[in-house]
Amino acid sequence: MATHTVTNQVPPLVGYDASEQPVVLEALARAGADHAMDELREVGRLAGSADALEWGDRAEANPPILRTHDRYGNRIDEVDYDPAYHELMRRAVGFGLHGAPWADPRPSPHLVRAAKSSVWGQTDAGHGCPISMTYAVVPALRHAPDLAGTYEPLLTGPHYDPDLAPATTKRGLTAGMSMTEKQGGSDVRSNTTRATPNADGTYSITGHKWFTSAPMSDLFLVLAQAPGGLTCFLVPRVLPDGSRNPFLLQRLKDKLGNRSNASSEVEYDQTTGWIVGEEGRGVATIIEMVNMTRLDCTLGTATGMRVGVANAVHHAMHRRAFGAALIDQPLMRNVLADLAVEAEASTTVALWLAELTDLASAGDREADALRRIGLAVSKYYVCKRGPIHAAEALECLGGNGYVEDSRMPRLYREAPLLSVWEGSGNVAALDVLRAMAKQPETVEAFLGTVSSARGADARLDSAVDRLGGALTAIATGHPDEAQYVARRVIGDMAVILQGHLLLQHGDPAVADAFCASRLGADRGDVLGTLPAGVDTSAILDRVTPKVG
Repeated sequence: MATHTVTNQVPPLVGYDASEQPVVLEALARAGADHAMDELREVGRLAGSADALEWGDRAEANPPILRTHDRYGNRIDEVDYDPAYHELMRRAVGFGLHGAPWADPRPSPHLVRAAKSSVWGQTDAGHGCPISMTYAVVPALRHAPDLAGTYEPLLTGPHYDPDLAPATTKRGLTAGMSMTEKQGGSDVRSNTTRATPNADGTYSITGHKWFTSAPMSDLFLVLAQAPGGLTCFLVPRVLPDGSRNPFLLQRLKDKLGNRSNASSEVEYDQTTGWIVGEEGRGVATIIEMVNMTRLDCTLGTATGMRVGVANAVHHAMHRRAFGAALIDQPLMRNVLADLAVEAEASTTVALWLAELTDLASAGDREADALRRIGLAVSKYYVCKRGPIHAAEALECLGGNGYVEDSRMPRLYREAPLLSVWEGSGNVAALDVLRAMAKQPETVEAFLGTVSSARGADARLDSAVDRLGGALTAIATGHPDEAQYVARRVIGDMAVILQGHLLLQHGDPAVADAFCASRLGADRGDVLGTLPAGVDTSAILDRVTPKVG
């Protein structure tokens, strides 16, 4: 029938190099990491291929299934994943997106890993959870040198091995964390899980964990109350003798998004664990892991933003309305350019934090202080912007964007997770206040950095001056007053940091648009309110997917 003839619909965004992202390529070039360009291109070509996008679709459409018992009634506590999930995991590990940077002797390994992760992340967010935790476990595990010596080579190697077997018999390992409990959530000091020391140096752990993602990982860092206080332990799924360590999966969470990844409730019943760090120093030990996964929350949100922009721009290029292509209509150009500016600013700060990780790992104390506060500030703000950005990008596709086939609903469902994961917005804000109070050198490093380009833009200079006054008021005021204004001040810190980085390293058109719309007097309440004079053509040229 003639009415079934399809016209004015947008071709699928597929068959392109997803690494063709100026903001990512420029960050690697600035750091002198040109050796990674070929690797990045390999990741990008696969990430933009029909095969990889289908793997992501299948893993999302066929979520994990919990099997607590086998057909004979034996407790097995296993999770079945779609084969596409395992293929995504195999590729991610092969690309070195897990623990590989900790063993890579080449320059800028954490930045390179962040760049590749940012490109590969468009395929599926769920499998990124165990990849991120495996990356993050290494520095925490080093608090137990003997354990690190045994497991680190398997956590950083290039092999993905999903079989359930003793860790030391496998070609490669994945790791997770098991921290939160139903009565406390982020307040892990209220945990009630107990750890009793045994004569052989191990501990027996008993208790219930409310949220343990990727439960089929090989190793977990677990917080439990030992005689000396809250302590960190390494808990393997399978013991060295081949027997199952009691790791009872009660149920899988029915989540808003992140559906390809299993998140579970776990019961420990005299489960064997090995101490990591010192008794009573559990938070200080596992925070090493938490900080690395917070970096990935920031990076993952920026990735989602860029995916949203790419899809919105691609749609606008091919869709006509009111007599012209959407991309040529001024109001739509304003929205698209504003989305692009937000995505580029978020990506810039995320990659900068990864670069600071390289410097801090090499012993740079100033970089470590700057990373400490910059990470908490950016995790708070960037992840808060994610859902807003996803909603606006979806809206650019209209009703088509509300349909699952567009993949935009998946992007929208994923966005809130990264603001919640590793501490909600309030937890991140409180962490900034804690750094201000206990590590004042972090504030000095932050202000020194954002003030170092004074004179480059009057709008940034004025914002830094205002921030200095606000930080002084927090330092000298009552703690309750500091909490009351924390979100506003920390949001200002994040925007100032992004503006500084864009002025120092970014594209001039993007930097000008950012400062005009985020730091200037003409600051809009919603995305798509860039002031007149912004070079939208230059901004959109940087984010237009190059298909074919």
